[in-house]
Amino acid sequence: MRWQDLRTSQYMEDRRGGGGSGIPLGRGGLGIGTIIILALAGWALGIDPRILIGGAEMIGGGHAPQTQQVPQQRGGETTDEAGQFAGKILGKTEDVWKQVFPKQAGREYSPPKLILFSAGTRSRCGGASSAMGPFYCPLDQTVYLDLSFFQQMQRQFRVGGDFAYAYVIAHEVGHHVENQLGLLARVQQRQREAGEMEANQLSVRVELMADCLAGVWAFHSNQQYKTLEEGDVEEAMKAAEAIGDDRLQRRSQGYVVPDSFTHGSSEQRVRWFMTGMKGGEIRQCDTFRENQL
Repeated sequence: MRWQDLRTSQYMEDRRGGGGSGIPLGRGGLGIGTIIILALAGWALGIDPRILIGGAEMIGGGHAPQTQQVPQQRGGETTDEAGQFAGKILGKTEDVWKQVFPKQAGREYSPPKLILFSAGTRSRCGGASSAMGPFYCPLDQTVYLDLSFFQQMQRQFRVGGDFAYAYVIAHEVGHHVENQLGLLARVQQRQREAGEMEANQLSVRVELMADCLAGVWAFHSNQQYKTLEEGDVEEAMKAAEAIGDDRLQRRSQGYVVPDSFTHGSSEQRVRWFMTGMKGGEIRQCDTFRENQL
């Protein structure tokens, strides 16, 4: 993925400590497809802010990754490559959605904030820890990300790839787009009234819509700046096939319980990401229409 020349967002706050992170970017290990599998596999993003969390705990066997040291900031500016990458991808989501959202949704786009942290921090949705993984808090309209989430996957699974990291951020920003549309509040209210099965189904629809919106972002980002390189989309499709609830449940427990799905099946995740990626239209991401799943 070509990202070095992208604009850096001014809406990122770096709360990390000092030192040296050593979080490599670019292609490496088993490739971007596998890291997307691992990054998305544990996400339990739901709607309740307390469960809008990531999958580091699942990936790490229930333990938070070790605190990672990162370079000191100079004058408030992030100086390490991983932090700069996050700022540029966030900037690119702003550039895309500030154009797409008014045209397709008929309203102005207000970008979210991204907070980078180490080990733990506070959000309006409560405490944030590395074990939670990346998550979006609708109460303060902020994405929270500990970059050691990616380093842990590299260390334990030998995976890496910059498009996978960008996808993680774009998916979380997709939840912000849902929030801007007024969707999250409505779904959360419905979840409070629903039984467990229906609440899970609503969560699946929210997650698949965020996958689709990440595809919409990738479509327009590539249209504007040709950010995707050969093989990126194909690897993302292969990853989506492996991160469905059905495959994850079969791998972890040997059988599948569809009523407990919270993110969608492999087929659904591939289909919805590619729906956004092929058409670039928000309206095509409406997973809440009857029989859309």
